[in-house]
Amino acid sequence: MSSSHGPTPSGPAALPSHPDARIDGTETPFSRFLRVDVVRFRHRLFSGEWSAERVYDVLRRGDAVALMLYDPDRDSVVLVEQFRLPALYARLSPWQIEPVAGLVDKDETYEAVARRESREEAGVEPLGELIPIQRYLPSPGDSDEAVMLFCGRVDSSGAAGVHGLPEEQEDIRVVVKTMAELEAMVEAGRIETGHTLIGCYWLLRHRDRLRREWLGR
Repeated sequence: MSSSHGPTPSGPAALPSHPDARIDGTETPFSRFLRVDVVRFRHRLFSGEWSAERVYDVLRRGDAVALMLYDPDRDSVVLVEQFRLPALYARLSPWQIEPVAGLVDKDETYEAVARRESREEAGVEPLGELIPIQRYLPSPGDSDEAVMLFCGRVDSSGAAGVHGLPEEQEDIRVVVKTMAELEAMVEAGRIETGHTLIGCYWLLRHRDRLRREWLGR
């Protein structure tokens, strides 16, 4: 992996300066697993003038990583299923199917996080180099979370069971789907999280290239 995907700070980073933003003040009324900053700011308008002071609540999450695990030999994908409480608030099923994913800890590279989460959540080790897909903002209107998506090669033949860290009360089940099954789930609207959808669409578009590169055919 290139140096552009190197170490990043743990948790939310300090707000960098930008010529189109003026920060008048920041308060942090809540900080636990999640952190909320209340920011008073002004920004440059399209007219070139400056806005009046605005007040925004920003959910500080920092960097995260997600990894699509693809087995070109079996044309299958290793995903995980777990209980997601916030999905209930959206009136969706709390049982969500996703790629392995996790937050970036101090002095970890994105690739190291992807490999760690693959072992912890799915009990498998990616083979060879990971392929960067996209770094994106899931919800730029209210959160600073930025997710780095990867695709990695895996042997899915032994992928099964329930995994996760007991100290974090994780209860994560491995789900292996063929590409035909995955495509049918996407078409039926059964994939409901953003990073999963982006990863699925990317893999559906690039699977033939990956099979040629990884299998030589």
